[in-house]
Amino acid sequence: QVQLVESGGGLVQAGASLRLSCAAAGRTFSSYNMGWFRQAPGEEREFVAAMSGRTGRTSYSDSVKGRFTISRDNGKNAVSLQMNSLKPDDTAVYYCAASDRIWTRPTDPQRYDFWGQGTEVTVSS
Repeated sequence: QVQLVESGGGLVQAGASLRLSCAAAGRTFSSYNMGWFRQAPGEEREFVAAMSGRTGRTSYSDSVKGRFTISRDNGKNAVSLQMNSLKPDDTAVYYCAASDRIWTRPTDPQRYDFWGQGTEVTVSS
């Protein structure tokens, strides 16, 4: 069982940066694959980024590749999402998710068993 709490959201202008954090409570955090997803109003939840617990391998959606970076600190049971060059299209509620399954289809939200409550990011033009 893993409990996840996101923080770091806010209102910023286009071109700015934000860093989202996700604090995890659980004994085996380092073994979990961690993902970030987002959901804009009226839209389905979409994949943003993920990192394998075992290998550190990362995956990004095409829309954020080169602008966002996922990282984790297993000593602090935390995963972060550094978001640079933000665009109005990045406006959404961002969710942290954890999976103890093998690293296949990390973009699929069905592969994740634990979710945080979300943190809202608003990017104004």
